Amino acid sequence: MAKGKKLYLGLVVLFMYAPIAVLIAQSFNASRYRGHWTGFTWDWYIALFANKDIVNAFLNTLSIGVLSASLATLLALVTALGLRRMGSHGRIFFRGLANIPLLNADIVTGISLMLLFLGLGLRLGYDTILMAHVVINLPYAMLCILPQVLSMDRVCYEAALDLGATPLQAFRKVILPELRPGIMAAFLLSFAMSADDFIVTYFTKGAGIETLTTEIYAEIKLGIHPEMYALSTLFFVAVIVLVTLLLFNYRMIRRYRKAEKREAGV
Repeated sequence: MAKGKKLYLGLVVLFMYAPIAVLIAQSFNASRYRGHWTGFTWDWYIALFANKDIVNAFLNTLSIGVLSASLATLLALVTALGLRRMGSHGRIFFRGLANIPLLNADIVTGISLMLLFLGLGLRLGYDTILMAHVVINLPYAMLCILPQVLSMDRVCYEAALDLGATPLQAFRKVILPELRPGIMAAFLLSFAMSADDFIVTYFTKGAGIETLTTEIYAEIKLGIHPEMYALSTLFFVAVIVLVTLLLFNYRMIRRYRKAEKREAGV
């Protein structure tokens, strides 16, 4: 029975990752033709980094991802602290509102944001992509931070105030260290969502600016070049790194909570 479970699990993993393994192998294939191995090469990676359009798209993706993740995390932190002071009924209502964008179709969000920006007289470009990514990242950041804020003990904060700390000092030295794991998780998840987004970016980007997802789409319309295999491989490696960081952050949260329980004598 145990062997059957392991075999089934192995087949599921093989089904999910075999196509990615083929893609990675193809990115090192000296042949331009799929399915015909002629030798190992780094040429497609060299050609990828020599492509100015892809490099510019990568820089746009990186800067938009970092900025939108930072802004979404900051807004989620402020909102979560505000919700903590609300009554239970108001908190449930606003948590429901925050969860609606998670269920909404990306194409609806993208079109509605595009119409909003055009209605406000904004020119579609870098700024509109950034604002759109903050909007789509905010609910995910809230999911990471709000549970920690609601479970936070206010006694330590009030004790810091009684000992002479200013509200800002108490927030910086008491509240932030306790919320640091959730803040890190919110930032990493928001960055991953921003880097992976295509539909919302496509409707809000305007002409003359591309991110990696929209650049890949534009390149594929002209035909699949081996550089796209290399780019997809790097994308996959970046996702693995982000997932590893999230798992590490999760373990840090567990260790932090266990340490708190030991100090409390639980």
